[in-house]
Amino acid sequence: MRRSLSAGELSLSLSLFLSLFSCWFHSLSLSVCLVMMMMMKFRISALRAAAAKLSPVTPAAQPSVDFSRGPQQEHQTFYELRTYNIHPHLNSAFIQLTNEKIHLRTAHSQLIGYWTVEYGGLNKVFHIWKYDSYSHRAGVRSALSKDPTWVSDYLSKAIPMLSSQENEVAYLLPWSQLQTPPQEGGVYELASFSMRPGGPAVWGDAFQASILSHDAPGYSKLIGAFHNEFGPLNKVYALWWYESADKRAEVRHKAHTDARVVAAVRSSVAQLVSQENKLMFPLPFSPLK
Repeated sequence: MRRSLSAGELSLSLSLFLSLFSCWFHSLSLSVCLVMMMMMKFRISALRAAAAKLSPVTPAAQPSVDFSRGPQQEHQTFYELRTYNIHPHLNSAFIQLTNEKIHLRTAHSQLIGYWTVEYGGLNKVFHIWKYDSYSHRAGVRSALSKDPTWVSDYLSKAIPMLSSQENEVAYLLPWSQLQTPPQEGGVYELASFSMRPGGPAVWGDAFQASILSHDAPGYSKLIGAFHNEFGPLNKVYALWWYESADKRAEVRHKAHTDARVVAAVRSSVAQLVSQENKLMFPLPFSPLK
């Protein structure tokens, strides 16, 4: 199909016609008329070339990145991660009250673990609760608000002891199952990783390789690896168990000299934005001890 002329080209074509008419009307010589026609033709060709350079060009197809979350959750179970910051002078009182009254809370839903933060934060407690679904949690919260013993004996006394509360919703990563430690009496490390946007579809394989390289005999014991759904996004947690804080230091030193571990970590670091960790002691009533 022939391309239609632009307004500029139509104008020049009209000028060419008028020039020919002028040649005829003024009886100019043939050579002069030919020169005028060649000049007009050159101007039309130049205008077409300029217009072609300014025409929008369809960009080449760019490789797309799949920003999906990777493997979808196969069930509705999720975990609520809670952090409470306690007024320093009330830290001991809060822990004692919670130890005495926690049974009022666990009567409504399953507690996974409850810890005090020893390193990486002061006057903090961290706890994990399991729910079958969001409607399950909504029902639990509603029941708690209507439980007069819970409200009067614990909630009304505990809330004034806190300076702030934070909660996040997380799923276990598809390749992780919640584990129990090989023995009681150890310490727990909560390592949090803020990853680049894109979710497990982007960084999942490298992160998994990095974590599992540490979860081996003679190294750390992975209790669970979680991926945030609510709260800071693109954030993952690894909950580790060690026999003691000194054992953790020994294991970390050993890992830094293991070429297999170092290679896996270096690959994962390319997708890492920041990280943070806390060393925690389980409270006496914590299911995970």
